[in-house]
Amino acid sequence: MRRAARRLPAAARRFSPRRGLRRLPPWWPIGLCLAVGAGGGAAYGMLATPQYSATGYLVAVPAKDSDPQAALGFAQAYGRVATSPAVLRQAQNVAGEPVARLRAGVRSATSPDAPMIEITGTAPRPQLAAVRANAVATALTDTSADAAEQTGVELRVLAPAHAPTAPSSPSPPLATAVGAATGGLVGGLFLLVSPSRSARRPAERPTGEERADTSEGSKVKEGAR
Repeated sequence: MRRAARRLPAAARRFSPRRGLRRLPPWWPIGLCLAVGAGGGAAYGMLATPQYSATGYLVAVPAKDSDPQAALGFAQAYGRVATSPAVLRQAQNVAGEPVARLRAGVRSATSPDAPMIEITGTAPRPQLAAVRANAVATALTDTSADAAEQTGVELRVLAPAHAPTAPSSPSPPLATAVGAATGGLVGGLFLLVSPSRSARRPAERPTGEERADTSEGSKVKEGAR
């Protein structure tokens, strides 16, 4: 019984976590990050609420005596104020939603070479996404009409937003692939920045635990004698 009690600490030290990591293949961080990333992407794709996007387009039309180049500049300006509180307060009456939700569910974009404004609404339902986009587009055209005498430019609806037939959020397979790719990239970066095994240990020398195991084994042999 005493010999078994003496041998137990040495056997426990032989299976230390540090030795277990040394026995793993050198590419183990990539495999681990791939599995974690794929699992996280799959969970997000299955549990996240699908999002739908609907896009409408406005065009800036100059007045008869106005400079056509001014339409491009005013289109850029109106595109920046499309999600401003003043425009969203007008749009909330049409959309039936508070300003905070409209600000989170609507975005605008402009073209550098065409007097057009893109209004995109995003929502968990396709009809609501189209309603948000069209409400902001209507409020923006009303704003431009009120200032048309001073600006010489008026916005008109070129193409209204329609309810989409498919969600714009990533599907579970795509989310899994993106998560796996991200995890593989993180694992590869970890291997690049971490020092190699040969750099950490230039020569194979017994560690403190191995020397302790050797001395413990010699003591056990001497006690047996």
